[in-house]
Amino acid sequence: MKLGIIGNYDEKSFKMAADKELAFLELCINVDQSVNDFLTQLDQVEKYSKQYNVGIQSIGRWGTDRIDEQGHIIQEELEISYQLIDAAKKLGCQNFICGCNYVEGLSYYDNCTAAMAYLLKLIEYGKDKSVKIATYNCRWNNFIHSDLAWTVIHGHMAELGIKYDPSHCRYDGGDYLSEMKKWGHRFYHVHIKGSLIIDGERFDDPPAGLDETNWSAFMAILYAHKYDQGLSIEPHSANWKDELGDLGVDFTVNYMKKLIV
Repeated sequence: MKLGIIGNYDEKSFKMAADKELAFLELCINVDQSVNDFLTQLDQVEKYSKQYNVGIQSIGRWGTDRIDEQGHIIQEELEISYQLIDAAKKLGCQNFICGCNYVEGLSYYDNCTAAMAYLLKLIEYGKDKSVKIATYNCRWNNFIHSDLAWTVIHGHMAELGIKYDPSHCRYDGGDYLSEMKKWGHRFYHVHIKGSLIIDGERFDDPPAGLDETNWSAFMAILYAHKYDQGLSIEPHSANWKDELGDLGVDFTVNYMKKLIV
């Protein structure tokens, strides 16, 4: 397995990853970010990647509507997904990650059908570019995040993977080890993010290794499923910022490296 971190597509992020001896960056071009800004800088991003010997393991897009109220694919968003898959190919990145919004006026069956139509287009588009498609288990404008949806959608689509983050399951009251046992063979990418629940409520997302996640068991299940892809650190705490945040990343890097055999 390779250890990396979510970062920006500027030189500072590549240098930071190189200084911490990380193998890759993950880039998230979300609903609140400029796709055009990223696309116009691809040549420079490619240069940074080669200069610092830091690869791009995953490009993702969180939070967008992909299906309209009638259950039709939103063509503008589909084209953006295609552009980001093209960017992934250019940067030697093997994963494109997305979710799919749930349309309240439609049945669960119709939502699944619409989502699969969208995802099938991405899978077919990515095949010639050696880019695989995975859905994230974050709940941000996404209903494909746990067993029911995975059983229907991933059960039907053998080439669709999962990007897994145990914190989302924990905060939703689920059993992340059970999900991993059942679905770990479909994981294409993994987030390393701490989670801490006190009095039944989300308290903080501290650095992994200073939280409640059983990372040893987590890694054991990944090894049992022959997972050999990226472990992407996601700094996500409102408390661990600036200098403390950097120390937290260092702690997680050192902690996770001891679990990689």
